[in-house]
Amino acid sequence: MTIRGRNVEVPQAVKRAALDKLSKFGKLLDGLDHAEVQLSEHRNPRIADKEVCEVTLHGNGHLIRAKAAAADMAAALDLAVEKLEHQVQKVKARRPRRPSSRRSEPVASVTEQADDGDDGDVSDGDIGYGRRIVKTKQFSIKPMTPEEAALQMDLLGHDFFFFTNADTLRAAVVYKRDDGQIGLIDSQ
Repeated sequence: MTIRGRNVEVPQAVKRAALDKLSKFGKLLDGLDHAEVQLSEHRNPRIADKEVCEVTLHGNGHLIRAKAAAADMAAALDLAVEKLEHQVQKVKARRPRRPSSRRSEPVASVTEQADDGDDGDVSDGDIGYGRRIVKTKQFSIKPMTPEEAALQMDLLGHDFFFFTNADTLRAAVVYKRDDGQIGLIDSQ
């Protein structure tokens, strides 16, 4: 388990509470590999719920993320854990049964690089029109069905999810449509 503060100092009491509260997910989600807790603070005095807690669970081929804000760190952690419990129950109810050898593969290993510099120089990531690529992610992806990919997309709270289609063994994307349905883009 990794507990980090983003521009804030995380008190030991909050770290202990996070360890206690997240340890139960090892029992709820078989194969829990890793948990990440990131705590941060909104600096705007007009925001009442300024403490933000984001928790990501990696396990059993799933990534489950919850984000919550509250007036203090402990309350934000409690709200995030409550959201995680709901999402884990959703995973357990909707998860298709597969052979155990395939479930043990990791879904993604993420490497992030960010360039927040504002030096004005043209870089290798410059794509024109005053825009440039400032963040890069690299994933190792296991094959999954479009239904599993749609579930992962919902669990992560994203509008799209890139995956390898287990049926075709080609790159594919599921995405949320404006009408609330799910779309699939499959490469040829």
